[in-house]
Amino acid sequence: MQEDYLKIGDKILTSRLFVGTGKFGDESVIPKMIELSGAQIITVAMRRIDFSSQEKNVVSYIPKSCILMPNTSGARNAQEAVRIARLAKAAGCGNFVKIEVIADNKYLLPDNEQTIKAIDILVKEGFTVLPYMSPDLMSARRMRDAGAAAIMPLGAPIGTNKGFKTRELVKIMIDEIDLPIVVDAGIGKPSEAAEAMEMGAAAVLVNTAIATAGNSVLMAEAFADAVKAGRKAYLSGFGAVSDLANASSPLTGFLR
Repeated sequence: MQEDYLKIGDKILTSRLFVGTGKFGDESVIPKMIELSGAQIITVAMRRIDFSSQEKNVVSYIPKSCILMPNTSGARNAQEAVRIARLAKAAGCGNFVKIEVIADNKYLLPDNEQTIKAIDILVKEGFTVLPYMSPDLMSARRMRDAGAAAIMPLGAPIGTNKGFKTRELVKIMIDEIDLPIVVDAGIGKPSEAAEAMEMGAAAVLVNTAIATAGNSVLMAEAFADAVKAGRKAYLSGFGAVSDLANASSPLTGFLR
């Protein structure tokens, strides 16, 4: 099979599993988790980074070969998201940024309108912007038109591990938006990541399901395998679905 690459911004990726670094009880497992996940894009919340601290920073656990993608977790509007993104870049985190604008404290649902405003500003400043959003085709189109490099719809409310609950809305976006669609948030099991990939998602981002697993390192490897399997299935093309049974081997001529 021809090598299968994912292009986001100016980066060529061979891994379609992005991983987060939050919620780990023991951050020392992060390097091994990243290694076995095969992930190349790693997200980190800017509010968890303290470059002046003498203690080990979460960034110190992330291999230099990975693309660090800070997120704007904690931003309640476009202005706050832009400020956090600029701080991340000034701190040396590069141009990749995951925009999160969340003013809803109960369900933590993203504000698509404010997200679009942040995209418009940051793209003009040279950022590669991946917006986290509530699945909605019209909003996705506006994010694309504002210059987003990929679109990241939620699979379920963030941190819930409830699974791929928005599949029908995400499928519409995959079919209609000519950008990579990365399913982010809520995915709780490797089988759900495989389902998203089988549907045609470009990638999935997983944090809570790995970080809260009994064995985070083994779970990261399981997600890596599931994402690869789902992608191969999508590329292979699925067989036709029939309402009637069809024998795999002829039923006639066996016994006379």
